[in-house]
Amino acid sequence: MSISPTFLEQAIRDAGAIAMAHFKDLKNLEVSKKSSRDLVTKADVAVEAYLKETFAKEYPQYGFWGEESGKTENQSSRWIVDPIDGTHSFSKGQYFWAVSVALEIDQELVFGAVYAPALNDYYEAEKGKGARKNGQPITVSSETDLASAMIATGFACLRSYLEENNLKRFCRIAEVTTGQRRFGSAALDICLVADGQVDAYWEQELNLYDVAAGALIALEAGATVTDFEGRKGIFPKQILVTNGKILDQMLPLM
Repeated sequence: MSISPTFLEQAIRDAGAIAMAHFKDLKNLEVSKKSSRDLVTKADVAVEAYLKETFAKEYPQYGFWGEESGKTENQSSRWIVDPIDGTHSFSKGQYFWAVSVALEIDQELVFGAVYAPALNDYYEAEKGKGARKNGQPITVSSETDLASAMIATGFACLRSYLEENNLKRFCRIAEVTTGQRRFGSAALDICLVADGQVDAYWEQELNLYDVAAGALIALEAGATVTDFEGRKGIFPKQILVTNGKILDQMLPLM
């Protein structure tokens, strides 16, 4: 893999600066809807356009898949980008949103970065080299008891129309855990597991660009990434990320 983490961090931080310029002027933010409950802002489009152009110039050998612009022709090796994961939070002036960038080569994730500009937290991982937050190594929590665990999940807009919409699952798990959180950004939620701030996270009906970067970061921090039945792999339609120590306690409740 011939990429420069230093270059990528600067590019992603610059993309975050573009987002922050809009974030500081929300009263003038242009917001439209991709569907009745799915938002897109001018900031999403601007951040993705910047990353797409920057990566194409520096790494023309890789394709691009962005949430807003779709896929380029070359998808065997590609950047997978969610320009602002947590757009609704962003549009409301909340801090839990992030720029998510992953590099996939021949169906293997080799680099991932999740940058939360409003929090100034930059998570990154290269395959086989561990995970870092703001340059410092991170690892999953040591919690072994689900009853004492803090868990996170999501109830994003598009899932609310489904009969299987995560509410019953959340209630089951909330009854037997100490803390429950819903931050609003899948990419950032997964990084919180990697960083030991949260012991487990799950969500359903997501897309690969929501979870690709975070999943690699979590794996490199020692997390398990499975579907709801415990099969290892990155399944955006059913993703469960744990510190590994409470996985067997989580699975019966999924």
